[in-house]
Amino acid sequence: MATATAATQPAQLSFGEVLRIDVMRRVWYAQIVSLFGDWLALFAVIAVVSFTMHGTPRQIVGVQIAYMLPIVLVGPVAGVFVDRWPLKPTLITSDLLRAALAVLLIVATGNVWQIYFVLAALSCVSAFFGPAQQVTIRTHVPPHGLIAANALMQMAFMGSRVIGPGVTGAIVSSLGPTVCYALDVISFVLSAALIASVAIRRPMAAQAVTASSSNRIHQIWLDMRQGVSFIFHHAAVLFVVLAMAAGLFTIGCFGPLIAIYVRDDLHANARLFGFISGMVGFGMLVGTQAIRKIAGRFAGHVLVLSGLAGIGVGALILGGVPYAAAAMLATFTIGLAFAAIMVPAQTLLQRETPHDMIGRVSSTNISVAFCAQIIGLLLSGYLADHLGVRTVFILCAGIAAVMAAGGRAFLARPQPAAAA
Repeated sequence: MATATAATQPAQLSFGEVLRIDVMRRVWYAQIVSLFGDWLALFAVIAVVSFTMHGTPRQIVGVQIAYMLPIVLVGPVAGVFVDRWPLKPTLITSDLLRAALAVLLIVATGNVWQIYFVLAALSCVSAFFGPAQQVTIRTHVPPHGLIAANALMQMAFMGSRVIGPGVTGAIVSSLGPTVCYALDVISFVLSAALIASVAIRRPMAAQAVTASSSNRIHQIWLDMRQGVSFIFHHAAVLFVVLAMAAGLFTIGCFGPLIAIYVRDDLHANARLFGFISGMVGFGMLVGTQAIRKIAGRFAGHVLVLSGLAGIGVGALILGGVPYAAAAMLATFTIGLAFAAIMVPAQTLLQRETPHDMIGRVSSTNISVAFCAQIIGLLLSGYLADHLGVRTVFILCAGIAAVMAAGGRAFLARPQPAAAA
């Protein structure tokens, strides 16, 4: 479905135009620096647990869960405070706390439970930083620049994801993991400095929060419930939250199984595994740029539905065509399709959510998405053991197809008015 014509809607801003907004530029630089440091530290931890501690597969999966699970639990509460606290101090404090916690990784390499604790603590603090960053972007970027802004943030994420493993491997093998942890500490400090160098404001309407309960804990619960209620009573927002969860569930399912698929079905080595895995990131990098160019021609929900269908196609190719070239095409397609979900979904959330609720809605969305990814991560091994890796890929394709068809039918129904 085509959107309104250019005569009634401003043209989408380019990447360069969005980066000329001072706050967006500094936030983007901070995102690049801190994400690169995060990936260095996370892959260094995985390398230490795998090769130094000779950890089991369960312990390696535990590293990922320790980093994701706290966001699921803390996220909805963090969003309440983000909607109340001033943005700039929240962002800077989060960065400095994460820098201090990253220092602990240097002395936590003797016991896997120490590593779990540090990663969980880092994740708890990140639960405040993410929503505050979303509010900052929505506040300082005009609506017709949000597609480009969110595409830039996704490009920073996937660029770090693509480059991080190779750089980490080189640093760990030549200089040791401590250097990666130290670089992570420095990245958080630099991120805090970049954010401190610019004025960040919050709309006056979003600053006034009226208490409806004299009990502070009860008030936090009321605020959380208000954010969740907004999602459930707003058809488009509910749809993109579920779509992002479905996409990350699929990623969580097949992500850990790619190595086994390459080894047992393609009968190939780690080099091909690296190429096939890297194509997901490459597909996302291409997809984020493509989405910005076509966003003005299609409605956001159409792009998200197309992304779900694309993930289904990619997973189906993986499960049905066990050849190296097909696997690379499949993972590229999945990355491309995932960009078609993430960028429009984030943009729609920012546009449709009232300013004074962006923190709560954003944090709840992140919490649901990470929960779905954890469930996919935990289920993947069990299902692969009982059904086979290729069957799991085909099941993922079916889930994506059902979500796309169900989402289209859901959005086609008359919906009640969105909650205020």
